Amino acid sequence: MFDATNAGDSAAFVAAFADDAVLIDWGREFHGPTEIARWNDNENIGVQSQIAVTGFEPSASGSIVVGVQVSGNGYNGGGSFEFDVAGGKIIRMQIRG
Repeated sequence: MFDATNAGDSAAFVAAFADDAVLIDWGREFHGPTEIARWNDNENIGVQSQIAVTGFEPSASGSIVVGVQVSGNGYNGGGSFEFDVAGGKIIRMQIRG
């Protein structure tokens, strides 16, 4: 997902998610490939985001929390993403502050 974002590869970005995945961006939920692709077009690759990973750790719930630094023509700054993964695909990604 990070490599696809940084390469501007929208097809690879969407392919990183399972068909029934959910992406949660500050309370807004995007379900499945069509909605996740729309989010990507408006909030991620569509605004030329570049994401640098600053660290990662498992959460108490078993998710993985990845610290990030984002730049581009949209949000710029630090934050974290929380991921649940199954079968090599993202099933849930939540953007956290």
